Amino acid sequence: MQSVIIIILIGLVGGMAVGVQAPLSSMISQRLGVFESIFIVHLGGAVAALIPLVYYGGGKLANWRAVPWYALCAGIFGLVVIFSMSYMIPRIGVATALIILLAGQLLIGTLLDHFGLLGATQRPLDISRTFGLSIVLLGVWLSVK
Repeated sequence: MQSVIIIILIGLVGGMAVGVQAPLSSMISQRLGVFESIFIVHLGGAVAALIPLVYYGGGKLANWRAVPWYALCAGIFGLVVIFSMSYMIPRIGVATALIILLAGQLLIGTLLDHFGLLGATQRPLDISRTFGLSIVLLGVWLSVK
């Protein structure tokens, strides 16, 4: 098993990437429009992913049919994230928008864990997780207030 420190560091880097991507996407949206921002962000990501794919000869991309059809809709959720952040940031600021986004992630993550949906390891909701979520939701309320 990987070191917990490595897992935490990778998670923090991912979170920081979201924290930087959100205001950049919002900046594009404010100057060009939401759909233009979504297109530019996803085009940049596609180009960045294409480089290692070309280097590795396509990897396992040819096996895309083995993926459940609903998993192929994951990119649509990226559109929702960019749209919601682009909408929220100019109205409530980056930190508050990120807190709300994080709260939504934790809520859906808790449901996926509790029921073991979409390949998640089943981890029932218990009192300590409920308490933790309550604290996060309180933080959202205090940030928006």
